[in-house]
Amino acid sequence: MADPLILALDQGTTSTRAILFTADGQALAEAGRPLAQHYPADGWVEHDAEEIFAASVAVLKEAIAKAGRELSDVTAIGITNQRETVVVWEKATGRPIHKAIVWQDRRTEPLCARLRAADLEPRVTAITGLLLDPYFSGTKLAWLLDNVAGARAAAEAGELLAGTIDAWVIWKLTGGRVHATDATNASRTLLYDIRAAAWSPEMSAMLSVPLAMMPEVRDCAGDFGETDPAVLGHAIPIRGVAGDQQAALMGQGCVRPGEMKATYGTGCFMLINTGEAAPVSEARLLTTVAAQVGGRTTYALEGAIFIAGAAIQWLGEGLGIEGGPQAAEALAAGARDDLGVVLVPAFTGLGAPWWDPGARGAVFGLTRDAGRAEIARAAFDACALQTRDLVEAMRADAPEAFRGDVELRIDGGMSRSAWFSQRLADLTGVAVSRAIYQETTALGAALFAGLGAGVYRDVEQAAAARPKTEAYPPKMSSEARERAYSRWLDAVPRVRTTA
Repeated sequence: MADPLILALDQGTTSTRAILFTADGQALAEAGRPLAQHYPADGWVEHDAEEIFAASVAVLKEAIAKAGRELSDVTAIGITNQRETVVVWEKATGRPIHKAIVWQDRRTEPLCARLRAADLEPRVTAITGLLLDPYFSGTKLAWLLDNVAGARAAAEAGELLAGTIDAWVIWKLTGGRVHATDATNASRTLLYDIRAAAWSPEMSAMLSVPLAMMPEVRDCAGDFGETDPAVLGHAIPIRGVAGDQQAALMGQGCVRPGEMKATYGTGCFMLINTGEAAPVSEARLLTTVAAQVGGRTTYALEGAIFIAGAAIQWLGEGLGIEGGPQAAEALAAGARDDLGVVLVPAFTGLGAPWWDPGARGAVFGLTRDAGRAEIARAAFDACALQTRDLVEAMRADAPEAFRGDVELRIDGGMSRSAWFSQRLADLTGVAVSRAIYQETTALGAALFAGLGAGVYRDVEQAAAARPKTEAYPPKMSSEARERAYSRWLDAVPRVRTTA
């Protein structure tokens, strides 16, 4: 196939972007649009699904134009998306019945609490690999059916369709001809049996969400139809789909058991490929689908840190450290190491493996000679120490994945810092590999699409297009590392509200 070009659509929480890639993973052009955030009540977060689709069309066209190419030059489109955000729309008209409910939204906590009180969470985890939390899509769908006038009756009559953002965009791009999702997005809904690789009637009954609404589940590198010429101006095959974190796992080339990546943004998402084994986590990590290719499912353990880059932002907004992240980093790099200041950045609770939404942040170990530099150092260290929490939890849940050399592949805003990358390696005791090209999520979507279009013969060849990296081996002594981690483990219980 001569000069194959792959167009990736990366529909995220705050923006919609498109990047045009060559088969060897080189970005030729990109385009983006910001996405408006809607907060109708405390803890509620919504997006306008129609705005998302309009922006998707605009950026796909713009990226092609910026590259000086034609839509007819594109071999395939790959789609990646904010995962648990859901849309419900009318089958006949394509009109959303309500704004999309975003993954960050907490309105369904009362339903989750009732299900937990009924001791249903162990069964939920056994089927879906997930926990009972408003984060996931299923309770959002239940809320929409119960709170939008006429929605439940319409759903039971087969008049409504539902899906995560990928399914919505696919349906619209194909002119309503394809209602499909991929296995990674399906695995985040609370409605999918990750081991049976099928929608779960038991979860459907538990959440009162009719499965007839849900899209067909297909491979990540699969046939999702082609774009309607009336939408983009040309019919282009859609051949790859994956949720954002799984797309980044692919973009980082983590296709073998034991390979893991962490993406540092506002928070941090860390995944380790566990191969065809779907381990049951004793540390309250999530078991999720890493990829499904050729009908073969591979799995991952996932941990979410709520506050990573947001802790560095707080240094400016909360402590008045001016000059942005670079100034905060310079301050932190010059801090004294011997004072033992610890920041637990539980501003919105603690994520994995603690899962304590009521926890709140605190600083420990302050002395008269500690100052802003030491607190800044503690903020950066908190990101690394929370990552170590996840490393230890994953090591306990999937020890076989940690045999041999272990490397943590990183991307995202904080990873651009060489100083933080080294600090991360030092405090986790794990060699860090930093991606030089940061858009690994969009690249992963492109790689899945190239695989689905036959550009690559197999997953390994696709993964070879991962970005070049810089290596950061641990340099800190094991004694110093363990002292730092011991201080962290002493501090965390002091902010927790649950045992």
